[in-house]
Formats: sequence, C-alpha cells, structure tokens
Amino acid sequence: MLQQIVDWALYSKLGLDPGMNYSKSIDYFLYDSIKIITLLAFMVFAMGVLRTYISDQKIREWLSGKRQGAGNLIAALFGAVTPFCSCSSIPIFIGFLEARIPLGIAFSFLITSPLINEYLVVLMLGFFGWKITVAYVVSGLLIGTVAGIVLGKMKLGKHLASDLISKKAKFRSGKKWLGVKSRMLFGAKESISIVKKLWLWVLAGVAAGALIHNYVPEEVVRGIIGKGGIFTVPIATIIGVPMYGSCAAIVPIASALFQKGVPLGTSLAFMMSISALSLPEAIMLRRAMKLRLIAIFFGIVALGIIFIGYMMNAIQDSLV
Repeated sequence: MLQQIVDWALYSKLGLDPGMNYSKSIDYFLYDSIKIITLLAFMVFAMGVLRTYISDQKIREWLSGKRQGAGNLIAALFGAVTPFCSCSSIPIFIGFLEARIPLGIAFSFLITSPLINEYLVVLMLGFFGWKITVAYVVSGLLIGTVAGIVLGKMKLGKHLASDLISKKAKFRSGKKWLGVKSRMLFGAKESISIVKKLWLWVLAGVAAGALIHNYVPEEVVRGIIGKGGIFTVPIATIIGVPMYGSCAAIVPIASALFQKGVPLGTSLAFMMSISALSLPEAIMLRRAMKLRLIAIFFGIVALGIIFIGYMMNAIQDSLV
C-alpha cells in the first residue's frame, strides 16, 4: 500500500516519468525512508513496552547465560526468521543494546537478519533449487554465529555511542507500572528519543542506497566479477559491500551471474555482501558506534563471506 501511495504521488500527481533513473531514485528514497523510519519508531516502541514486562536483567541472562556460542546461535536464528533488510534490522539491534544484551550476540542478529529471511528463501528456491538454498541458509547462520562470537570476544563496547546506548538500564526490574498506559508511555518516549537521534542518518543512508541502486549498471558489475580469476570471491564481496537492494533485486542478479558462468560461491558471496553489508547500513550505524567498530564489524563479516564463497565454489558440483 505504501508503494502504491508513493507511486501515485510521484507519477500521477507530480507527473514524473517512471522510466527515468532520477524518478526511480526519488521513488526508492521516499518509500524506503518512510518504511524504515516507521519501522524504527514501531520496533523501538514495541521493545520498550516489552521491556516493562521482562526486565533487562532477565533478557540478558537468558541470551548470555547459555554455553559458549548458544546465545549467538539463538540470536542468529531469531535474525533468520525476521523479514528485514540490513537497514531495517538496526532498530532491533539498538533495542538489544538498550537491554544490555552482549554486543557479540546483538551482532549475530544484525548479521543474519538481512542474510536470511522467508522472502529470500522462497526466491532462492525458485532460482537455485533446494540444495543451494539449504547450503545458503546454513552458511548464513554459520557466519552470524561465528562472527558474533569473535566480535563478542574483542571487547568492543567502548566504541558504542554513549549518548545513544545507555550505560544503565532505563528502568529497574522491580519498578511497578501503573497499568498499560504507563507502559505504553514508556515505549513511546523510548521511540521518540531514538527516532530523533537517528532520522537524519536514516535519510542519508537511504539516499546513498537510492543512488547506487539506480545508477550502477548491472552489466558493469557482471564484467568486473567475471574477470577476477582466482580472486573473484573477494572482488564480488568488495563490490557488493557498497551496494544496496531488496531480495527481489539481489537474487535474480546472483542467479544471472551464476548462469553466465560465474562460480556459485562467487555469486552467493556477492549476494551475501549486498544483503549483510551495505553503505546505507554503515551510515546508519555510524550514529550508534564509532568508525573503528563499523570497520571491524564489516571486516570480520566480509572475511566470513569470502570463506563461505570459496567453500561453495569447492563443493559446487555436489550442489548443482
């Protein structure tokens, strides 16, 4: 419905040409900006209300009190069933940090949420078949879990923005709430506070995504990846990082690369890097963390994607 409203305003009322790149960029910018800011407000509100029923301490103990890596796997599985892109996953990631959930576990969610979702799985089944789809899902969970464990062990909490992520829980677990109204008000205040701090960064990130999405020719990407030789996997990963797109656009591109003779792992590495790592995501995360942490996060996940890409290339014959 939102897409229909945006299209109606731009093409019917303003008379923009839907075939022009600038029109597509404006369309992309308006749709994603409204969608992500609305999602940000709603998710922070919902998590704020939830936190009045379940104390931060209990959430923290439940996720971090497991055996080594179990909390990361649970967060990765939770990310896999949430139908969000990399930018839309940030509100829940921030909610995890507000609840004082360990950073490594929060990162496991942030990594797998855009990498795996039901829409992507359905599209992959249609384009690649069930064997490759299962291998992709397992690989995504592996990257999210292992990368989260590694990031958690690096003690990187000092690189979070202190004014966005509270150092103390915003309410005591023993606080008595005066009915549903007080809980809703708490959630609303949380939502307004976070949206005020993030909305400009969201707009900047979506603007970057809109330009990349509509002005970087697919043929150029195919040409560069196809000529990389043994280095095609890292090249595909690096090219995919600054790009941004929806599952509906990414999966067909990866399939086209594969059909053109690009190895399976290389094609999937390209798709993974676009899904899990993007310039718009980095711009939005800049408000929550310092550049060094963003660089470390992107670097570790990119290495994981490259490893999976080479592994997929090695077992390609058994999957096709």
